[in-house]
Amino acid sequence: MNSRAQEGAELTPREIVERLNRYVIGQADAKRAVAIALRNRWRRLQVPEDLRDEIMPNNIILIGPTGVGKTEISRRLAALARAPFLKVEASKFTEVGYVGRDVESIVRDLTDLAVDMVKSERLELVQEPAARNADERLLDLLLPRPEPAPDWRPPAVGAGEDGEMTPVPAEDPEASWRRTREKLRSQMVAGTLDDREVEVDVAPEQNPMVSILGPVGLEEMGVNLSELFSGLMPQRRKRRRMKVGEARKLLQQEEAAKLIDMDEVIGEALRRVQQSGIVFLDELDKIAAADRGGGEYGGPDVSREGVQRDLLPIVEGSTVATKYGMVKTDHILFIAAGAFHVAKPSDLIPELQGRFPIRVELDSLTTEDFVRILTEPENALIKQYTALLATESVALRFAPDAVKEIARAASLANEQAEDIGARRLHTILTLLLEEILFEVPESGRDSYPVTAAQVRDRLEDIIADEDLSRYIL
Repeated sequence: MNSRAQEGAELTPREIVERLNRYVIGQADAKRAVAIALRNRWRRLQVPEDLRDEIMPNNIILIGPTGVGKTEISRRLAALARAPFLKVEASKFTEVGYVGRDVESIVRDLTDLAVDMVKSERLELVQEPAARNADERLLDLLLPRPEPAPDWRPPAVGAGEDGEMTPVPAEDPEASWRRTREKLRSQMVAGTLDDREVEVDVAPEQNPMVSILGPVGLEEMGVNLSELFSGLMPQRRKRRRMKVGEARKLLQQEEAAKLIDMDEVIGEALRRVQQSGIVFLDELDKIAAADRGGGEYGGPDVSREGVQRDLLPIVEGSTVATKYGMVKTDHILFIAAGAFHVAKPSDLIPELQGRFPIRVELDSLTTEDFVRILTEPENALIKQYTALLATESVALRFAPDAVKEIARAASLANEQAEDIGARRLHTILTLLLEEILFEVPESGRDSYPVTAAQVRDRLEDIIADEDLSRYIL
């Protein structure tokens, strides 16, 4: 794969759609919309600086029932762009004065994720030098350097031709120590010392996060007391006895942490959040207050509109205080989603509607879609179950007509009960394979064929009994 393809932000819209097709079936309109939005972010970074800040992201509303791929499209898009991604439910937030979370916690959580993401990337880059440093520390514990002997000389043990005592060459203790050390290194790398015990000084576990109550959302910032006082007193280390294999991993983690600059990590994380962060706002329809006529709203609708007004400055662009610094939300991409069965996007307050100019309706899934979902994606459910049973040397084989029968059963169950989209396939397959998964370890069989007749026999009675299908499926 070339470097251009590795950099997700530089993928063309067509390439982005092709990548999304590996995991999400159908929904071509939604894929095109998010692909264009992602490409526009890269384009914005290429324009002159005086115009760059004026280009706002095209926030998107995905409209469709649950289980049709709204969340999966957004999650895969963030993975392609290697961007910080946060999924939140709009119904968890309320306006000030009501029980719920502060909307600014969205940005703080996204920043925490970005710091963890960048830190993991940097740690991965320094694993080789960290492993070397950890091995040196461990060898020092296994074989401490001998104290120098300034008066050491080779012993005189024999007489020469002239009758005088002459020294017989003897090995320097330093050279002996180095040779033994290299032997230990080879054994440690080979894993033969993994069960040997050694005493290691390790850093104590971090103190738990302490919440601080305050009027401006400090309860979400998570102040860590160990960070506050780390500069005031030396850090105490705790001596633990552990096996060499465990100690090697622990020391490698400590050495890797020493090799990365956290200031650079935080700076890069803040840049990613502000330039390429993606927030997926699910259940946006739950905070849309449906008009009951005459512009009257009652009950919880007051709080719903309050949530919208609190979300508005975050989506419009504001500056949020986090424990890593100030974060501007102007260029964070917001992708909202909702079924909008009762409320409509037009029931949102006009200011919030204007901040989501792109609206895409996703299609309900058909039986043919279910067949494709079961077989085509790289993480298809049938591939997952086949891989699970392969760990016990058992081959699970689905006949083509069995796959069609599973898809038909899922469609029928969605019609009779709530339509939960592709999530229904999880329920159907779990019920279908329950007996096989239970018996496999003791069955002695090396293969299990799944036929359409077996699917019908297993599911027919449940689907036929509407009350039972609602309970089980």
